[in-house]
Parts: sequence; structure tokens; C-alpha cells
Amino acid sequence: MEDHRARHRGGPLWALGGPPRVEGAEGAGRGASPVLRICEARRGSGAVPWPSTLLVAVLVLVGTGFAAKGQDREQLDAIGRVLLLLGPALLLLRNRWPVVSVFGTAATTLLYLGAGYPYGPAFVPLAVAVFAAVVSGHRHAAWWALGGFWTGSLLLAHWLYRYLPPSGDQGAPWGQEVAFAAWIAAVLAAAELVRLRGEALARARVERARAENRRADEERLRIARELHDVLAHSISVINVQAGVGLALLDSDPEQARTALTTIKAASKEALGEVRQVLDRLRTPGAAPRAPVPGLDRLPELAEQAASAGLKVTVTREGKAEPLPPGTDLAAFRIVQEALTNVVRHSGSRAARVGIVRIRGRLVLRIDDDGPATGSDAGGSGNGLAGMRERAAALGGTIDACERSDGGFRVVADLPVRSPGDDAIEREAR
Repeated sequence: MEDHRARHRGGPLWALGGPPRVEGAEGAGRGASPVLRICEARRGSGAVPWPSTLLVAVLVLVGTGFAAKGQDREQLDAIGRVLLLLGPALLLLRNRWPVVSVFGTAATTLLYLGAGYPYGPAFVPLAVAVFAAVVSGHRHAAWWALGGFWTGSLLLAHWLYRYLPPSGDQGAPWGQEVAFAAWIAAVLAAAELVRLRGEALARARVERARAENRRADEERLRIARELHDVLAHSISVINVQAGVGLALLDSDPEQARTALTTIKAASKEALGEVRQVLDRLRTPGAAPRAPVPGLDRLPELAEQAASAGLKVTVTREGKAEPLPPGTDLAAFRIVQEALTNVVRHSGSRAARVGIVRIRGRLVLRIDDDGPATGSDAGGSGNGLAGMRERAAALGGTIDACERSDGGFRVVADLPVRSPGDDAIEREAR
């Protein structure tokens, strides 16, 4: 990879072409940056540009034929036409070997001028080769080739013309050299502008690809959190009720039946919520077929916890206003996960949920009296991390700590924007 990086250092991103492959790289390129993966995708490629080269060849031949009329230069014979066509022929290499192409066209154009053939569009292949070399990242090669050509043309026009055809030729005026220098500068400036523009577009493509990857990662995390919260809560209830059912199967069959009924209801609900999450995964952008869970389902959540032997008390403070769907779902999942952790890890058989709605904030507090049992009912250990991710996604925070009396407390502080808050702000203004 280091050798590959050195080989492409300094080259423009866009000249390598193709959309950036940020995901799906194979082999050694899996850990590479998006820019290097572009290079890997185009390494060794280079289609032969037949149509544009043929157009340049026709332009050079026909244009030179018209331009030759009235010039006191050598007649355009077979050798002159071969030299004229050699420049466009070298342009066929400009995609795969741009350095060879630019130096070759510079040399053949100098040979053509040194042989005394008519002026005209013979410089067009050189301009195209310089342009291709610059935008493909070989700027210094293009500058050296063009500088060498200009130096050679100065020698031909002001010194060697005495010894070269046509006979009796005069030195070129210096004003012509100023115009020629301006032409060279214009070619280089145009090539540099296109190169910079291309690199900016390539960087934008890479950033878009990275943003798409980030969105995909965030969506995967969101789905993982949803599945974790749904399954962790339901399976914890099932685990507890299965233990109750096994313990009472012989001594109290009726109570065991109640436990099995609870297991059936919890598993049915879990399957329904998992199916809802998977439906959203299969059809991105589609509206969910079932209502998104929110704090209005807290009584149902408390009933499920009660079936697992946990008594849940819910208190509310502040104005009861509808919450945005994302905040409502996050609040419900945070409470659900906190109660699941009480079932799993606490010896307390009671939990208190406090919901405080103040201007622009929603504060959730979940308390249990402990003590911690140190047991694990099949948990993954990601519950608290998932709660923090949900809160952070909304710009909120999660605090979890052991109380001095041995209990445990989870406090979530979530920002909320509601139509009522906006109305108050408008009135204040």
C-alpha cells in the first residue's frame, strides 16, 4: 500500500475517474482511505481516446493545408504530413502514459518546425498533451516538456534558422515570442483550473460517500439498539417467568400456567416489534406499519414488569404535551431498558419512574432500592451504552449511579422542542 500511495502522490483525484468506493473494498484495500481506493479502482486503466484524437488529426491536417497558403515555407510533403500525424498519434497514449505523450508531441512539433514546414494548427496536439498531463497529475512533466519546447522554438526562430530550411529564412520578431508565451501560459492556466476543479469535485464525492457511510452506520446502530431493547426486555420477562413456571410446575400448576401465559404474551409482543423493525430495514424510507412506541405505553410496560414480579410506580410532573416521535421513542426505550436492568440485576421488587416535563427538557428518573444481585439474565452488557447512545443522538445525557442506600438510579435529560415552546418564545420576542 505504501508503494501504491507513493506512486499516486500529487495526482488529482478526479482524473482517476469513477465513483469513490468507500465500502466493499476487498483484500488489502479494506482499511485504505476512500482516496486510495479510487486509485486502486483505476490503477493501470486508460482507454484509448480514438474519437478525440481522430478529430485533432483531421484539424491539424486540414488546417495546416489552408494555413500553408501564402507562407514562404517548405511545401508540405509526405514527411511533413507524417510529422503532423505523429503528434496526434502520440495523443493516443495520453490516458495511459501522459508523460510519454507530452514529451513525444513536444519533440515531434519541434522537428516539424525545424524542417521548415508551414505554421498552423500543428501546436494543437502539444496543447492537448500538456492539458492531459497536467490534469492527470503530471504537472512537472508537462511544465518541463512545454519549457523545453519553448526553448527549442526560441533557438530555431533566432539562431538555428540560418542553417535550416527554408533557405533565406529570416529570424522571427520578438513580438511573436511574447504572443507565443501568452499562449503557453493560457494552456497551463486552463489545465491547472480544470485540475483544481476536478480535485474539488473528487473531494466532494468522497465526502458524500463518507456521509452516506456515516448515515448507514447510524442506521445500523439505531436498528441494533431497537432490537437490543425489544429483545432484552422481553427475554428478561420470559426468563423470569420460565423460572417461576419450572419452580411451580408440580406444586402450583395454576401459577405455572399463569407464567406460561405471560411468556406467550411477551414473546408475541417481542415478535411483533422485531417484525416492525425488520420491515423498516427492508423498506428504507417507508412509514412504519405499526405505531412507534412512546411514553403512552408505560402502563403496558409496567404491567409486563409486574408479570416478572416487579412493581412499577409512574409519576408525572409538568405540562403533558405530545413529544416528537424520535424523543418519545427514545424516552420509552430508556425507561424500558432501565426496568429490564432492574429485573436482571437488582434484588428490589419495586421501581419508581419519574417523568418531569419542563420548558424545552424531558427528564426521566428510574430508581430501585437494590441491592444489586450480581446475576445476569442473559444480558449483553450493552444496555447502558445503548441508553447513552439514544440520549446523545438527541443531544441529551444519561447519568447512572449507585445510591448511598444501596439502590440504583438512572437519570436521562433529553432536549425537547414543542409547538408550545415555540409559541412562548414568539410571545417573549
